Amino acid sequence: MKKLALLGSTGSIGTQTVEVAREKNINITALAAYSNIKLLEDQIREFSPRLVAVVNEEAGKELRIKVSDTDTKVLIGEDAVTTVAEESDADILLNSLMGRCGIRPTVAAIRSGKNIAMANKEPLVAAGDIILDEVKRAGVRLLPVDSEHSAIFQCLDSEHNSKKFIKRLIITASGGPFFGRTRAELEKVTLADALKHPTWSMGAKITVDSASLMNKGLEVIEAVRLFGVPAEKIDVTVHRQSIVHSMVEFVDSSILAQMGNPNMKHCIAFALTYPERQSSLCTPLDFTKAFSLTFDTPDEDTFTLLPLARRAVTMGGNAPAVMNSANEEAVSLFLKEKIRFTDIFTLVEEAVNTLPHQSTVTLDSLEEDDVLAREFVNRTAKSIIH
Repeated sequence: MKKLALLGSTGSIGTQTVEVAREKNINITALAAYSNIKLLEDQIREFSPRLVAVVNEEAGKELRIKVSDTDTKVLIGEDAVTTVAEESDADILLNSLMGRCGIRPTVAAIRSGKNIAMANKEPLVAAGDIILDEVKRAGVRLLPVDSEHSAIFQCLDSEHNSKKFIKRLIITASGGPFFGRTRAELEKVTLADALKHPTWSMGAKITVDSASLMNKGLEVIEAVRLFGVPAEKIDVTVHRQSIVHSMVEFVDSSILAQMGNPNMKHCIAFALTYPERQSSLCTPLDFTKAFSLTFDTPDEDTFTLLPLARRAVTMGGNAPAVMNSANEEAVSLFLKEKIRFTDIFTLVEEAVNTLPHQSTVTLDSLEEDDVLAREFVNRTAKSIIH
């Protein structure tokens, strides 16, 4: 039986991972979450993990009291997540944390010899070179959980379809709720509008990123890291049905696609049971019924964060990290309804264009850049008058 450490267990991906673990009889030996102790207590009582981390101090103290009748040890604070990642006896760690806070726990888990299932985009975006070096040094597996990168990984998972034969990667995008809108029309959209995703059910931050196409920008950077393909060989196509999850074009011009109904449990299960494929509760596509697949070109003149991400990963160094942190902070302001949707574009672009570029990064320098980017966004946002 595989042993799983699950970071971000109370979020959208985390709760779906719990369902997969239950279905596949995977033993969850460690959990981490921010503050949802009601759900976390339920997970502790079902799976009896040895270690649990709670970031929020008050919530962590309350959870300790609630589960004092169990053998679970509750650690408290942001550093507790890294401790759980390092000290748990898991074979594989699934990182579904939100934002760049997942970087140090990922590195700690790799150094302790755990395979990594990565659902948290930001560590690979901000610290991809560092993480990949650690993976190589430790000799562990790094398995993507994002539907797009899981699809590409599956298309490449054979001797005859290996990375050396890649001509182009094609990442699909739903287009979000604002596909076809002009920049002027985006000026008027509301938070409620941005949270109406056409096909996927996700957390608020990722849903806003999907609406701005920053999600695709982050995925382009992830693909550069994971598959060793330069940004100019990665295309994005808008596929509203979200059935083709991504494609690989090979040097002979043949294209392989991975398809399925939009359901993250497939990607989660694939990563957790790899290299096997096991039966799934996901509903299969029914090709006896008519349905359409459409593909469109993304409007990069309107959704400018996608080309910005290409520029950032080409610049290298701290540029992707600055972009990512600025976006996190700008989206946070939008979710609090302090800025307009289009202000996200402006704030992130200005951060990348203004803050100093460093060609070499460390974990410590990335944390410094994170602070600088967030301070810049908050300072600049104060000057925006609507």
